[in-house]
Amino acid sequence: MTGTGVKAPALNWAYCTNGFSGHRLHEALVILSELGYTGAAITLDHGHLDPYAPGLTAEVNRIAGLLDRLGLNAVIETGGRYTLDPRRKHHPTLISEDAERRVGFLSQAMRIAADLGAPVVHLWSGIKPEDVPEETAWARLARQCEGLLSTADRLGVMLGFEPEPGMLVEDLAGFERLHAMLGGHPRFGLTLDVGHCRCLERDDPPACVRRALPYLVHVQIEDMRRGVHEHLEFGEGEIDFPPVLAALAGYRGQVAVELARHSHAAPQVARRSIDFLRTASQEGRRQYGRDGAAGGGVAGAGAVAGRG
Repeated sequence: MTGTGVKAPALNWAYCTNGFSGHRLHEALVILSELGYTGAAITLDHGHLDPYAPGLTAEVNRIAGLLDRLGLNAVIETGGRYTLDPRRKHHPTLISEDAERRVGFLSQAMRIAADLGAPVVHLWSGIKPEDVPEETAWARLARQCEGLLSTADRLGVMLGFEPEPGMLVEDLAGFERLHAMLGGHPRFGLTLDVGHCRCLERDDPPACVRRALPYLVHVQIEDMRRGVHEHLEFGEGEIDFPPVLAALAGYRGQVAVELARHSHAAPQVARRSIDFLRTASQEGRRQYGRDGAAGGGVAGAGAVAGRG
């Protein structure tokens, strides 16, 4: 219960389909609905709404109908490792010299999102090439984002930009810098990965959530340890989740479990995840109320070992 005696709405629990890579997309969606998830963060890739497959329009229409029948909302994620290049992970990026394929892919992702009724398309910067000066990389990124925002305006979708450890934009300060470079465009929002907050941000995760709220359009969630970019099941890392979830009170977008390396046991992991999150959310409301005020020391930033 909130301080006014009004029960706060439940968070919008979702699951990233990159954690169901061994399942057909329609199978994954049915399982998530049965487990009580209200959303699916669909990662476009070879097995799930392949953006370059023949018959894509018919498949998008079929999935849109299934989402409607199951009562699931959707977000489009674009973090497939080898979607564009079978030899180089996440290549090309928005700061590559040959960024056109990434721009085309993200534009296609926005069209798919519009057809699905998905309000948000997720994206990230990419790793800065060693031979590219930092200011040049930032200028390239901002220029490409400006073009993508024109498409977002036309299609009526939001961009949810994710700071990613080891990339040019890896933390909230980097997102805020890019947001300012884009003039605070109303369709340029934030995808916050809660695990990344523990991994590399100076502030604790609840403080990061409160800082992110003015920009927040999508949340990814998993456990993580300080300085190690490895997505862990809940309870295997170092995050205290009740205050994190209490800090999200009032946020209506997805809170999407991201456990891409757990596809071998996806139904079991998805079940354990939603059970954990429901319990932690109830505890958060009981302990912290609606404002999410929580303790926890400020951890110093450290080196990050990447496994994204």
